[in-house]
Amino acid sequence: MLKAPKILPWIARKAGISDELVLKLWRRAISEAEFLTGKADGPEYWGLAVERFLSIVEDEVGTTPEYTLTRAPRLSWMWHHQTRMSLLSLMAAQNAYRFWQNTWENFTTQQRAA
Repeated sequence: MLKAPKILPWIARKAGISDELVLKLWRRAISEAEFLTGKADGPEYWGLAVERFLSIVEDEVGTTPEYTLTRAPRLSWMWHHQTRMSLLSLMAAQNAYRFWQNTWENFTTQQRAA
């Protein structure tokens, strides 16, 4: 059995839901991520699992009566922002490689023409 992330109780307190419910929501998110990715490991799987989990928690808090809990902060923005920031360095490396490749192709084309 897969161990649950240690952050789940914190998310449960912030969302105003029980630890049992947050664990149930986590299990639902990982099963959906496994179904959608076709695998139970890897960066794509874990990224989708966390994204689905935060979305499910936000939906659950929206369906719970207002008087029983404090409104949960939206956490999915933090996950999306972190993902975008991690992709920036990869995009920069890819752009540098393409620039180098185009420059080299132009240089070799000019050498052949001369």
